Amino acid sequence: MKIFYGKSTSGNIAEATRGLGNPKLIIMVSNADGFEANVAAIEKQFPGVPSIGCVGMGYDTTVVENGVSITGFVDGVTVQTGVLEKVSVSPARHIARLEKNIQAVKPGKENTAIIDFCAGNDAAVLTTLSTLVSKYNLQVMGATGDAGKVSVNGQVYEDGMAYAVVKNDGGRVKTYKENIYEPIDKKQLIASKTDKSKYYLGELNGKPAKQFYMDLTGCSESGIVDQTFKNPFGKMMGDDVCIASIKAVSGSGLILYRQINDSDILTLLEMRDPMEIAQHTVDRIRSDFNHVSAIFSVNCIFRYLVLKQRNELNAYLDKIGTLGSSCGLVGYGEHYNTQFVNQTMTCVVFE
Repeated sequence: MKIFYGKSTSGNIAEATRGLGNPKLIIMVSNADGFEANVAAIEKQFPGVPSIGCVGMGYDTTVVENGVSITGFVDGVTVQTGVLEKVSVSPARHIARLEKNIQAVKPGKENTAIIDFCAGNDAAVLTTLSTLVSKYNLQVMGATGDAGKVSVNGQVYEDGMAYAVVKNDGGRVKTYKENIYEPIDKKQLIASKTDKSKYYLGELNGKPAKQFYMDLTGCSESGIVDQTFKNPFGKMMGDDVCIASIKAVSGSGLILYRQINDSDILTLLEMRDPMEIAQHTVDRIRSDFNHVSAIFSVNCIFRYLVLKQRNELNAYLDKIGTLGSSCGLVGYGEHYNTQFVNQTMTCVVFE
């Protein structure tokens, strides 16, 4: 298979698509101001071509911070696109629509992925997908877009999940998750007085979560949100750790970027060397694939900010790019199969 990547720092679709011919799928990442116009322009220029889009920042080896980027799947794929609507209240309402799209591509073993963009309620949406993911042996990667909007086939949707079911006609697909944080120690933090609808964490080990986090890290109340770049929480899931970043302070508790339930076991994390972790990711992918045709990835906005602050952003993207054609977007939450994660890089690799 083959992909095309184009960009325009001024948000010009004609510039970003220059050289793109006969795509099987178009993925657009646009700034907020030009999103609706860019969705319409893509549909006008490529009528009938399956497309999905969201608001965000696209990248290959550099990030387009306020423009538009285009990823085109040119050949070697079979694609179906669609949307789940009103995901905040009824994410399963149109699940039959997705299953019909999955069946249409005739998925085989380890050769089909769902790439999705969600406008919110990601955890519930991914739970909704889990039965189909298991039934059809699918891989999933995606992102929370900005501004509460996504697009599918020339139409803009609020409160929706846009998806592309992509079958690699020439080989396997596989998703990966990269975490640059690890537990500081083995201390377990038991969550309580949570509010799932607000992503609220009230207490840890029976004590107010705000003060408990300040005591653990030594930060002030005003520094809590910045401290999460260095020390986010991790939710223990067997041997795996899913990052749960802090979004805001609320009374004596904390608002997180992912849902936490009463009795969930958390731990405090610390940052490792991002470039060392990136090399480990490259090594893992190389050990799994003799040939990589393309990589599409999502990097969390927090990772983008951390890498930029460390002056390692371009070096990081270059390192991932050594595997082959590589592009993606900066998201506000990441999807890895049926997991909704934060402060993480997820990607799908096409053989």
